[in-house]
Amino acid sequence: MRPARFQNPIFVALDTPDLGRALEIARAVKPHVGGLKVGLEFITALGPDAVAQIIDVGLPVFADTKFHDIPNTVKGASRAIAGLGVAMFNIHASGGLAMMHAARDAAAESESRPKVLAVTVLTSLEDGDLEIVGQTWPAADQVLKLATLSKVGGLDGVVCSAHEIAAVRAACGPDFLLVIPGIRPAGAEVADQRRIMTPREAMKAGADILVIGRPITGAKDPAAAAHAIAEDLSIP
Repeated sequence: MRPARFQNPIFVALDTPDLGRALEIARAVKPHVGGLKVGLEFITALGPDAVAQIIDVGLPVFADTKFHDIPNTVKGASRAIAGLGVAMFNIHASGGLAMMHAARDAAAESESRPKVLAVTVLTSLEDGDLEIVGQTWPAADQVLKLATLSKVGGLDGVVCSAHEIAAVRAACGPDFLLVIPGIRPAGAEVADQRRIMTPREAMKAGADILVIGRPITGAKDPAAAAHAIAEDLSIP
């Protein structure tokens, strides 16, 4: 079940340091999507004022911050991003429970009370990539372990690949928000993503929010591309 705030599950990733282009795309796709995502490149290059301008477009904004630091630092950063009025932001689950609690508490202090998500395993990583950095169990097992920890830590949900949806949903319940990057419509270029799935497959598996970037933002007509995906998902 998707939260009422996100009846349209499509969030467009505005991963660009060009504010004018980001705003152009955001306004063009607004009738066809449920939200917008700004990531590290956008936030680092353009700063909080630019995030506020994206929020002013009038759609929920997911700040893909991926905070990972000592709890006190993450609490301060979380307070700052929450104060901008974003709908969601995220931290790395591997930062541990104290860091999760710090982010959760900072979000709760904010007037907008954004949802706090945890990143499990990046969708660019496969089992072999994790083994190189000393993690000996498969990505799917690590995702499940970190998702369960995030639930215990009082977070609202996790970011994971579509291939882990069923296991995370079974472990964490129907109200735990599952935000899925690495979404590629049939025939789209895979690029640097590995654990991917089409929008329809991901929704059928039980996703709440689909983060879609280049298939929309890199299209000749982003509005038409967003509309086509929404139509394929039978979204009015």
